[in-house]
Amino acid sequence: YGGVVPQLAKREHIKNLPLIYKDILSDKEWEDIDAVAVTVGPGLEPALWPGIHFAKEVAKVRKKPLLGANHLEGHLYSPLLSLKDKDKNIALPAIGLVVSGGHTILLVLENIDKWKKIGETRDDAVGEAFHKVARLIDLPYPGGPEISKIAKQGNAYAIDFPRPMIDAGNLDMSFSGLKTAVRYYIDQHPKALKEDIAASFQQAVIDTLVTKTLKAVHQHQ
Repeated sequence: YGGVVPQLAKREHIKNLPLIYKDILSDKEWEDIDAVAVTVGPGLEPALWPGIHFAKEVAKVRKKPLLGANHLEGHLYSPLLSLKDKDKNIALPAIGLVVSGGHTILLVLENIDKWKKIGETRDDAVGEAFHKVARLIDLPYPGGPEISKIAKQGNAYAIDFPRPMIDAGNLDMSFSGLKTAVRYYIDQHPKALKEDIAASFQQAVIDTLVTKTLKAVHQHQ
């Protein structure tokens, strides 16, 4: 289908959640679990509700507290999972960059549990841009992994794609124009190597994200 269809995703969640639940933890292991958490947003509403209803039942049966989670906060805090215990107290304030399928956001963390948005994409998120560019060069969905895979064989500096809003004084971003630039390039250079297009597009995205993130670091000290 070239993307996630909410009603089909909902159907798959309903079918697979009971199967996964049986495989995750034994009754004995459940004794060490403190709470049940479930994503309540942001996301596709039809796909979220099966998980919420299922988590409610699990929490009830297991007699555990139920916590609603913002899945973007999950992305934001995920680097903490790879840190050793002695490093868990990260230096604050800190800058967070969330780059998920439908979101590209810069945040400043004043405390570990207090953040505010300081920049975001004004149009396509990075993930959406990857999917759309992948379609332009006939790569399957999901486009992000496919572009990254063939980009390894390409020249990241073969094509000088734009770095959108890189000199703007604010911390916002835009990737729709970059996607359009790729389309125009393909129209004008039909024999261009897919690997070079993928690598050059990916490098333009990386340069934009890194520049904006470092700008945020300097602005917020």
